[in-house]
Amino acid sequence: MVKTRDVSLSELQIALMRVLWRCGETSTAEVAAELAEARGLKHTTVATLLTRLEKRGVVAQRRDGRQLFYRALADEADVRRSMVADLVGALFAGDARELVAHLVQESEIEPGDLAKVRRRLARGGGNDD
Repeated sequence: MVKTRDVSLSELQIALMRVLWRCGETSTAEVAAELAEARGLKHTTVATLLTRLEKRGVVAQRRDGRQLFYRALADEADVRRSMVADLVGALFAGDARELVAHLVQESEIEPGDLAKVRRRLARGGGNDD
């Protein structure tokens, strides 16, 4: 996997990467078909996005005859970590506690969810499920 410390993706790029993370190696046509249905994107738009992500080292490309196949090089958890770190740095001066306080204040975290957050913190992170 590629180092994703500095990977920042647009909403559209994330949608594309979710297809690759879920499906593994996938043809441009398959990605385009899924995103056409979900977002109304054309094949050429998807091909351009994949090419740009390949140049950035976020995805790898393989050719089989005339067909191109792509797979994610960037791990989903690493991308999430990188983008959340960017968000915390840009909007909360690097203080993750301020992000959590904001989520609670804006009712993005329900009172029942706070118990799950506390359990995760007590264990040092990880899934609570």
